[in-house]
Amino acid sequence: MREVKHPPAGPTPRRGGVETVEISCPYCGELIEVLVDTSVEKQVYIEDCEVCCRPMNLTVTIDEEGIPFVDTFAEDEI
Repeated sequence: MREVKHPPAGPTPRRGGVETVEISCPYCGELIEVLVDTSVEKQVYIEDCEVCCRPMNLTVTIDEEGIPFVDTFAEDEI
């Protein structure tokens, strides 16, 4: 399951900060929040789900305005 989540509407984040982004776990489907460093334009890392503790593969991209976008993948989807 591939899912793209966007940050909630509100003030435009500034590049170089830390933003909270809500994502859905590809295993249990629960909504959780992850912290994203907006100073790095492209990031790929693994973070465990806070609910089911399974490893999620996260691909983070930061657009020109500093807004983070997060794709979540299960371990077998990459």
